[in-house]
Amino acid sequence: MDSVTQFALGACVGVAVLGRKIGPARAALTGGALGTLPDLDVFLAHDDPIESFVRHRGWTHSLFVHAALTPVLGEIVRRFSKALEGERALTWLSVFLCLATHALLDACTIYGTRLFWPFWTEPVSMGSIFIIDPLYTIPLLVATIWAFCSRQWTPRYGRVLTIGLGLSSAYLTWALLAQQFVTGKANDLPASHDVSPDQVIATPTPFNTLLWRVIGIDGDTSFNLYVPVFGRPEKSTLYTYQRNLHIKPCSPDDDRIARVAEFSHGYYRIMVQDGAVSVVDLRMGLSPNYAFRFKLGHLDAGTLVPGPTQRAEGRGNIGEDIDWLLANLSGTVAMRPAEAAARTDLTRYAALAAAPDSSRAC
Repeated sequence: MDSVTQFALGACVGVAVLGRKIGPARAALTGGALGTLPDLDVFLAHDDPIESFVRHRGWTHSLFVHAALTPVLGEIVRRFSKALEGERALTWLSVFLCLATHALLDACTIYGTRLFWPFWTEPVSMGSIFIIDPLYTIPLLVATIWAFCSRQWTPRYGRVLTIGLGLSSAYLTWALLAQQFVTGKANDLPASHDVSPDQVIATPTPFNTLLWRVIGIDGDTSFNLYVPVFGRPEKSTLYTYQRNLHIKPCSPDDDRIARVAEFSHGYYRIMVQDGAVSVVDLRMGLSPNYAFRFKLGHLDAGTLVPGPTQRAEGRGNIGEDIDWLLANLSGTVAMRPAEAAARTDLTRYAALAAAPDSSRAC
């Protein structure tokens, strides 16, 4: 999640555990600082952009590392407050919870988090919440700001904190339930047209949990199926793409595509634009402006000739995307301009899928 959300979550957890001992303001500052520590791994970035991409949220987000660091950080926190001199267990609990809730919240996003490193190095990725979601953050932010304005603990503030943490936790629960519901709808839609994708995953569109992007992999084709939580099947829109899996690196030692493929659990695509070849993780960012797109080299006779790895930037037309998002959230079926060339429908897609040696992407 974004830094503001992680600070607010850490602050609220810190106040919940230590607020009665050291006051809401000091507890919020302590918890907020602890809650941002796991993200310091951004300063340990690799020179290789793909390596930095697949290694982010590694050992600094491990619950086992958090447990090992808790005594050290806990003693540091105790030394800054006389009120905590006899509260070792409570202080250590606060430290661990501030660190662990950061990692657990990150695991709810699509990027993934290595919660159990080094014993299990696969990222845990629920994909049930977007990395920035105001409806999750605002209750925590209100409780955090209130804490900084409070000199001492009061029953009134205790109620504010309880409501803030309760609403945010309830929102995470709603997001998980909505994801399961949307996934069921997304599986039923292709099945009703005799289409069986190899794999699908549902993740929310930016800043909300009412409109979801279901990403499907169907052989050499990928698709985006935008599905509203509340709405009939005809309110869903479909866009299909060619994955270009036939493009291979000319050197067997060039494993860049394979690394992205492994990290994305198969949700990847090779893009070709003006002869330049790049690989993308389909799960993050809206097509074709993916959050993680890496230029690999250029195409020569159908083979990838390697060049230096570069992360491609580009957010597309943000104004158009906001208008599209608001239209769909209001119940209007709107085509996304950035994906207009890939627009299709399930009936046409099913016919193309059944045709031999045909391209299913627009």
